[in-house]
Amino acid sequence: MTVDSDRADALPRIRRFNRAVTAEIGALDASFLGRGRPMGEARMIHAIGRGDPEAGREVADIRDELRLDSGLASRLLRSLEAQGLAEVRRHAQDGRRRVARLTAAGRAENAAYDRLSDRRARALIDRQGRRGALALLEAMDRVSCALGADRIVIAPVDPASDPARACLERYYDELAHRFPKGFEVSLSRDPQAGDMRAPRGAFLVATLDELPLACAGLKGAEGFAEVKRVWVAPAARGLGLASRLMAAVEAQARSLGVGLLRLDTNRALPEAASLYRRLGWTEIERFNDDPYAELFFEKRLGPGAP
Repeated sequence: MTVDSDRADALPRIRRFNRAVTAEIGALDASFLGRGRPMGEARMIHAIGRGDPEAGREVADIRDELRLDSGLASRLLRSLEAQGLAEVRRHAQDGRRRVARLTAAGRAENAAYDRLSDRRARALIDRQGRRGALALLEAMDRVSCALGADRIVIAPVDPASDPARACLERYYDELAHRFPKGFEVSLSRDPQAGDMRAPRGAFLVATLDELPLACAGLKGAEGFAEVKRVWVAPAARGLGLASRLMAAVEAQARSLGVGLLRLDTNRALPEAASLYRRLGWTEIERFNDDPYAELFFEKRLGPGAP
């Protein structure tokens, strides 16, 4: 099959997908979810509502999130102001920037949209049955990650926080399925949370729209630091996120004054070993007694900005 024939096949499939999604979510309805206004205004209400209720959100951030040009964003905001649902004012420290916040009526409207959206989502899941719903959610996750890859944010979190625990639980579950003899956390050299907090270490989580997608821990040790629990959700693989995550770990290490990193992995995870080699890690002799570790790597960090 040639590139041109691949493209010819892809175009109608993409357009079919677009039609299915717009029909399912009611994007073309003049009254989105029956609330009397189009979807564009409803999405603007939701985007403003994601900010602090009192301080509001900067209009530029909202435009970037919704990928709107300034003209359309201004028209939507003016309409919401006329309906008494939003207020727009100049930023207290910079008159060139504008901030939008919801009024009490706007917050009530946002809550109503949330309830209706949840109801529609539950109805969609119920129509599919359990297996169909799982397959649909996996496909949705893949599409969301692919289309939102440029909005994935990597940031340090507390290793005992809910986002960190959510990633680790999925990571351990995947290891249990992929390792020939399963995986038991209590048997591994599971790092204590305190070893992955500054100034000894760090724990990074990648999120998209506040949902966790990937993680990596940096565990302090004598003379070096270990990189632990590197995991990327299946839906976000193939997007370069693992490389971004490892670069962020190295930056954290430099900021903590760490010059040598080490890690281990299992032969059942060949993509992990391939990633480390590609990123300049060198294979070394065993340096710990973890029963699940079979391959060992290290990397010396050269000078660079944290």
